[in-house]
Amino acid sequence: MYQPRMRITDCAEVQTLLGPPMPNQVKKVIDHIDAHCKAWIARTPFIVLASVGATGAMDVSPKGDQPGFVRVVDEHTLAIPDRPGNHRGDTLRNVLENPGVGIVFIVPKRREVVRVNGTALLAKDPDLLSQMAVDGKLPNLAIVVRVREAFFHCGKSIIRSGLWEPERWGPVDGLPSYAQALKDHAASSDTVEAIHTRIEHNDLLLY
Repeated sequence: MYQPRMRITDCAEVQTLLGPPMPNQVKKVIDHIDAHCKAWIARTPFIVLASVGATGAMDVSPKGDQPGFVRVVDEHTLAIPDRPGNHRGDTLRNVLENPGVGIVFIVPKRREVVRVNGTALLAKDPDLLSQMAVDGKLPNLAIVVRVREAFFHCGKSIIRSGLWEPERWGPVDGLPSYAQALKDHAASSDTVEAIHTRIEHNDLLLY
């Protein structure tokens, strides 16, 4: 296993490498969802949600739905619907053990993101879930987030990655299919074709 020879173990050294703090970048963090953040969240179809369990094990979970699927309940509260998926429940268990979460809100074609940090709890209030119904189907529950910090993050990472520039995308030839990866990682006795068929029919009970 690789072991670095020149580790950085001091926050002062980190700051020296980064350079002096930029005043606006420090002061831009607010403690609520204002009109700008609310408008951004209303256009967001995809988020990344980070959580940490009681043992310190981390999880970063992608969640997506129609734009605005994350509801702004009030200026200090967000609600994220939890819909049927892989049945692992990593984020849900983590929230019960350690409520701290971080969220990145991504809007297609925009280079910036909005970041929210706070604490979360799980709720199944019927009136809340009914507000997040899709085609008449209610989510199983909601992850309710109490906002501690909210701020816009600059677009340098998306600019460098070319995320919204198809002409800069690399080839996907040779990448394993989801079915192949599942078969190998889970040591499944099913064929790749059978797994692929289940995935295509959205049968996630086994996969």
